[in-house]
Amino acid sequence: MVKVLFVCMGNICRSPTAQGVFEALVEEAQLTSRIHIDSAGTHAYHVGEAPDARAMENARRRDVDL
Repeated sequence: MVKVLFVCMGNICRSPTAQGVFEALVEEAQLTSRIHIDSAGTHAYHVGEAPDARAMENARRRDVDL
């Protein structure tokens, strides 16, 4: 199992976006059983919050789930 962790300061826009895009690519390559993907922040500013609405809208327009 390969584990990939995307990290940014608040885990509210960049790292969840990277996670969502990479998950879509991994699924497309049929590697979901071999790669575990997550995201995290270095600061606890947004613990428990959903990703930024602008990030989610841009991802949604590209058929990427955050």
